[in-house]
Amino acid sequence: MKSHRNTLVAAAATTALAAGLLLTQTGAGNAAPARADSAPSDIKTVSSGWSIPWGLGWLPDGSALITERDSFKLYKLTQSGTRTQVGTVPNVVTTGGEGGLMGLAVSPNWSSDHAIYLMHTASDGNRIARMTYDGSSLGGYKAIVTGIKKNKYHNGGRLKFGPDGYLYATTGEAQTPDLAQDKNSLNGKILRMTTDGKPAPGNPFGTLVYSYGHRNPQGLTWDPQGRLWEAELGNSKYDELNLIESGKNYGWPVCEGECSTSGMTSPKRQWPTGDASPSGVTYADGALYMAALRGERLWRIPVDGTSAGTPKAYYTSSYGRLRTVETVPGKNTLWLSTTNADNNGGEPDGADKVFEVGLK
Repeated sequence: MKSHRNTLVAAAATTALAAGLLLTQTGAGNAAPARADSAPSDIKTVSSGWSIPWGLGWLPDGSALITERDSFKLYKLTQSGTRTQVGTVPNVVTTGGEGGLMGLAVSPNWSSDHAIYLMHTASDGNRIARMTYDGSSLGGYKAIVTGIKKNKYHNGGRLKFGPDGYLYATTGEAQTPDLAQDKNSLNGKILRMTTDGKPAPGNPFGTLVYSYGHRNPQGLTWDPQGRLWEAELGNSKYDELNLIESGKNYGWPVCEGECSTSGMTSPKRQWPTGDASPSGVTYADGALYMAALRGERLWRIPVDGTSAGTPKAYYTSSYGRLRTVETVPGKNTLWLSTTNADNNGGEPDGADKVFEVGLK
């Protein structure tokens, strides 16, 4: 991914307890029950034979739905490692780079509405779609947000429900940096919406846009106080961990990393691009966990209020390109997936894995 660089909210929560409970219920994968000083202690393979797994969302029974970016397939994976193909998502196309079938979010009310949400590339651009999954079959496709420009790279793609019950999406600037500063564009943004794809109440500009000035954000998570954290791929200098607040400008393309320009917000942490290239991020036990692609490591970043502490790397170069990390609801463990079968990993189809990481 980095080889292509030069071609180129806090969400409301009434209490920490309420936020944690809702996150567990929605399958956002951000609530963990144990000690605030835990760290990765062991890792084991849950499932192998994957080809670029990308989005992951939890079902109420503790199993996960997982997308494959280039095959356009959706799978169910149980905690014991049983994988079942649910179906193939229609209207998806590849970009020959980073587009395809990307983020997935399970409805907070899945038990009654059986709705899931998917972000994918289509012939006319990137879009967000709603489908129904009743536990056995996939159907009822409906596009709820269109008009997000696509390109070979920088498509963003993460979807998650926040503790406020609204759906959040990350969009890349589609290799057109000025779009990130254009508040009338859906690109280079974090979007916040209702389940029908309409602007959520309280959005800063009366549109879907929640924050702007982003290059290629692919990670979203909330801490127990309802603060929204985001991981973002930089260009050639710095990748970023940002604390997202409504209406704020995060600088791209004026700034990459620390920003002294008036009206623009600096990241809470930054990394040289070779050490990170972050995709997924999740919260567990007082820390953020950030999966790194080019950096081939899992970063643990302790957080205290709005401050992010000193990052520590785990599994450096042990498992290749790490794409998605999510906290297993109700457990003090993470699921961590690779995308070594993508263009930059160079491994054959079926080379990717889903791991379980214990925290102690």
